[in-house]
Amino acid sequence: MLYYLFDYLDKHFNLIGAGVFQYISFRAGMAAFLSLLITITFGKNLIAFLRRKQVGEDIRDLGLEGQIQKKGTPTMGGLIIIAAILVPTLLFAKLDNVYVVLLIVATCWLGIIGFLDDYIKVFRKNKEGLAGRFKIVGQVGLGLIVGLTLSFNSHVVVREVNEQSLTNLSQHAISQNQELKLEYEDVKSTVTTIPFLKNNELDYGKILPFISEDYTWVIYTFIAIFIITAISNGANITDGIDGLAAGTSGIIALTIAILAYLSGRIDFSSYLNIMYIPNLSELVIFCTAFVGACLGFLWYNAYPAQVFMGDTGSLTLGGVIAVLALAVRKEIMMVMLCGIFFVENLSVVLQVSYFKYTKKKYGEGRRIFLMSPLHHHYQKKNIHEAKIVTRFWIIGILLAIITLATLKLR
Repeated sequence: MLYYLFDYLDKHFNLIGAGVFQYISFRAGMAAFLSLLITITFGKNLIAFLRRKQVGEDIRDLGLEGQIQKKGTPTMGGLIIIAAILVPTLLFAKLDNVYVVLLIVATCWLGIIGFLDDYIKVFRKNKEGLAGRFKIVGQVGLGLIVGLTLSFNSHVVVREVNEQSLTNLSQHAISQNQELKLEYEDVKSTVTTIPFLKNNELDYGKILPFISEDYTWVIYTFIAIFIITAISNGANITDGIDGLAAGTSGIIALTIAILAYLSGRIDFSSYLNIMYIPNLSELVIFCTAFVGACLGFLWYNAYPAQVFMGDTGSLTLGGVIAVLALAVRKEIMMVMLCGIFFVENLSVVLQVSYFKYTKKKYGEGRRIFLMSPLHHHYQKKNIHEAKIVTRFWIIGILLAIITLATLKLR
């Protein structure tokens, strides 16, 4: 909103300083600052409100050190994360940008699902929360919206070099003082980024050659549904000890912000020889608001936590990261960047599968880990949860660096 206001003031009244809102770097910095300010300033008020309403976490005794002391800690703190993401985005981003609109919808959509889950747990005293099938329906519904929007919206394009322009470049014979400029065209494409392949790109339309290009959107939509479901559930599982989900999500979002900025600028994308996606750099404002919200939430969620984000926060963070990955066409690289979420998810799948297999075969269930998800395994080994979280953050930073480095691996 402020972008349009100051743009009007700059054009009609030549207001000094109004033109600074044209710069993404300024608006992104302001979004991060405001997001951080909102979470730190109003987080304390939210915690007090949740305590008055007795919105406390019901802790199951799993035999973990310090676990029982957390009983009654306010939950549903994800509400402040959502507010800290949406308010700066609405103020500083261009609201006619399809990517920004899509992320606002995703944030609200998943926030509602997570809120309903927490509401049922806290106020209805149902430990199971929202039935799993309803969560899946909600995630699939968002996947359909995202997949179809990115497939058919006319503003979602990739800018490619015109083939005839390339032919002219390879065949022309001109003097040194003549210049031949490449011509570009915006095309609808289902191409995504994947390291080690030619140009680091993979076209979903070529995965199943027997499917007509007219139906490539079907493949892409299924992939969008899978990515959103997997990452949102991964973030939900990771949110088991103080600060782990918020810190890890912040690292991932900051990395995606860098990727969005590089891919959304024709100069940087040309220099790095990576995919150029018009209008994408506006997502940097959303990403920096996301990072600010995570950092601000850590003010109260770091060990010992004064508030938990609940499913309101964890489902939203994971799902929004998935939509961001799809928007910047880096969803396959999320296996690496979201490695913490992936391993946490995998540890649960392996533990449950192995337990069922051994129980059927030997009559007694056996375990791979002392407890799953993986962070509980290390807790069982008497490693303090603050140390576990810090080490997971360090691994997350290393994965982020590797992800950025793969841009040049061909």
